[in-house]
Amino acid sequence: MSLSDPIADMLTRIRNASAIGRPQVKVKATKICQGIADVLKEEGYILGYDRIEDPRQDVLRVFLKYTPEGSPVIQDLERASKPGRRMYRGAADLPRVLNGMGIAIVSTSKGVMSDRVCRRENVGGELLCTVS
Repeated sequence: MSLSDPIADMLTRIRNASAIGRPQVKVKATKICQGIADVLKEEGYILGYDRIEDPRQDVLRVFLKYTPEGSPVIQDLERASKPGRRMYRGAADLPRVLNGMGIAIVSTSKGVMSDRVCRRENVGGELLCTVS
């Protein structure tokens, strides 16, 4: 089965797994998905991830993070840019998610990074998703 949007698939799997309290979720390992997982780990939204080698398709195992009360750290995860409508933003035009309490994940020419890093390095790109 071919997957036309691996980013949306990854976000949906994370959203669904955190809704039912799963400790981990497996997603297809692509460069963009690994970049998103890196940003989520750096910003503290997930515990981490590891890559499972497979002859057909490598898999990323993402370890989800929960509060001591048991609620998921990722409350809202929305896809911004879609295959049918790409959304590009300059560094000054990136959205501030929850007035800085959330992040926007951006694919830039320097790699996948959060909106804070994009503003600091003054680089824009494709707005992939927002996390809060």
